[in-house]
Amino acid sequence: MKRHSAKRIIPGFGVSLGLTTSFVSMMVLIPMLFLAVQSSDAGWSGFRQALSDPRILAGYEVSFLCSFAAAGINCVFGLILAWVLTRYRFPGRRLIDGLIELPFALPTAVAGIALTALYSDKGWIGSGFAAAGIKIAYTRAGIIIAMTFITLPFIVRTIQPVLEQLDGAYEEAGRMLGASRERIFRKIILPELTPAILTGFGLAFARALGEYGSVVFIAGTRPFKTEIAPLLIMSKLEQFNYDESAAIALVMLVVSFTVMFGINCVQSRAASFSKG
Repeated sequence: MKRHSAKRIIPGFGVSLGLTTSFVSMMVLIPMLFLAVQSSDAGWSGFRQALSDPRILAGYEVSFLCSFAAAGINCVFGLILAWVLTRYRFPGRRLIDGLIELPFALPTAVAGIALTALYSDKGWIGSGFAAAGIKIAYTRAGIIIAMTFITLPFIVRTIQPVLEQLDGAYEEAGRMLGASRERIFRKIILPELTPAILTGFGLAFARALGEYGSVVFIAGTRPFKTEIAPLLIMSKLEQFNYDESAAIALVMLVVSFTVMFGINCVQSRAASFSKG
């Protein structure tokens, strides 16, 4: 009898690996390599000069600190939102769940204009703060709000599936043993959610760091105050200074990659520890 070989849905390993490598190279590796080559055209002295400019360093400070703050805020409120959507049933739940995806679909420029109008001194929300002497638009607070808006889905969508698949038997066992709700969350639930929270934080931080459209309107163009690094890149490109713009972008790329790589290392160690 002839043995019938099982039909493969996808090609063999060699073909699949070749297609995957080619696609990743064209979409990720080659553009990143070109960025590194472009930034090195000016030589190390030019590269160092571009990164020692006080205005550029101030732009890095604004982008890094605001991105970190926005990702941290979303880790807290994104966890609460994912918890409510997963553990409770109430009218309008599906609507709220769908609205979370809105920052993905909304053009960033539209989001920036809407947030600026809302949080300006004459806006619905900004006017109330302005009456109390607090200015939001064209400050770092406005930048953090814009970054928080654009990165919220990354946190919620990484935590929500883990909560949905979390076995409730451990929580029930904790309650039967007399553990408080706070202790059950801290000892049972939070360790299971930590890898997802770290992943969401890394994705949100990297996304906020490179955000331009939704931030530039509410940030303004105040050097050393609210000028973000992506705005400096655009300014250098408008001046046809490609070397300095590439150098600024390369630093942001290295920082984002380092954050993501560090989070992946922490996740791998946590997974190996839990299995051990």
